[in-house]
Amino acid sequence: MTHLTGPVPPHLPPRLAISLWDFSWYTRAEPGGPFADLDRAFAETVDRGYNAVRICAAPLLLFGELEHDGHPLAELAHDLEIEGLGAAPGSGFYGEGTRWYDVPGGYSLDVGARLIELVEAAERYGVVVILASWEYQQSPAFARSSAWFEAIHAVPDAERYALLDASWQRMLDHLTAAGHRDTIALVELHNEVDFSRLPDFAANSDDAHAPSGIQAVERLRAANPDLLVTASWGKPPHLAMHQLPDGLGAAQFHVYSYGVLDALQQRLDIRSEGTEGFPNATLRDLLRPDAPTPAEYGRAADWKFRATVVTDQMIYGYDQLDADRWDTWLYENYGPHRAVMEREIESRTIAIAEWARWKGVPAVIGEGWIGYTPLRGTFEEGPIGRALAEIGIRTALEHGVWGVVLCSNAAPHHPMWADVSWQRRLTAEILAHP
Repeated sequence: MTHLTGPVPPHLPPRLAISLWDFSWYTRAEPGGPFADLDRAFAETVDRGYNAVRICAAPLLLFGELEHDGHPLAELAHDLEIEGLGAAPGSGFYGEGTRWYDVPGGYSLDVGARLIELVEAAERYGVVVILASWEYQQSPAFARSSAWFEAIHAVPDAERYALLDASWQRMLDHLTAAGHRDTIALVELHNEVDFSRLPDFAANSDDAHAPSGIQAVERLRAANPDLLVTASWGKPPHLAMHQLPDGLGAAQFHVYSYGVLDALQQRLDIRSEGTEGFPNATLRDLLRPDAPTPAEYGRAADWKFRATVVTDQMIYGYDQLDADRWDTWLYENYGPHRAVMEREIESRTIAIAEWARWKGVPAVIGEGWIGYTPLRGTFEEGPIGRALAEIGIRTALEHGVWGVVLCSNAAPHHPMWADVSWQRRLTAEILAHP
């Protein structure tokens, strides 16, 4: 038995079984969508055994005190029109074959009011909330207006961490005044600082108005000593964890082992942009017979790709794939990658836990385990993906990780949500671990 890597506030659960709701709690709230009814979403979450959700709380949109064309950005938040990536030729929309980007849009909502509704619902169902921001990574791309994207990207790179710090403090003050402070499990300055449009996180700055990421975390921690405050990495330096800065209040890192998925993506050149001759012959063999050409399909508005981290080639490829052909390739080629993927998940999880124990902070695996697969692909939801997830979960528990996600795809907006029995079994294992 291994104790937690570091102490957690006594009012929080001794273990967290996390469902990754990300920004989808406001981008997939269309009528009939997975988050149209927050009470239903929480009821389903608790029924599956989760006691924590991780969300993009949109602090820059709500509390950044920014303007666009002379209007406060907060005005946009009061009536944010959700579009997704926009309408595609025919009756569909761009991103409909992807995860997270499968946003049909067509509605508006008050993001600030909905945040309070979410926290109130979480309290009713006994769930704690991990607050993060995806705003310098992708959240603004789903709005119809580019105002949110343009306002936050007009802030000079060197000042973006200061903006996050100030925005979070105003949000925390707001949630505290509303009586919801004890529902906050963790505050992340930003999601995946290594894969977002942010400057070097660890570099020291002599300018108090332009602190580095770690300096912003330290300032936020000092102002909120009762809260766990940190940032997350998409790919922490597992072989050199000493390179991470001191001052994080928790080790919230992600564990992905792309392995066979990466081998396929490289063959297809599907994550690049502007590749001459795209799609190549290998990708054409995996497309649906009736797939249009990229020229026929077109692409989302340019600003939406500047606002996010995916490419038009990935959107086209995932939208037009024959999911069975995709999965068949992964299953047929998994064998040579199996041992490496299993070892990577295990060793990376241990590296995170041991770094957290060294620093005396709680550890959280907020995302994992294989990578970014098409919406209709089932490789990660299938027996191989579930087995890899179980290796990660059990390794995390054995090494004192406080909170762990079952899988990045185990949430109301993914097909894996339908596998109720597997989720119940694994969340029970997490919450029962000493």
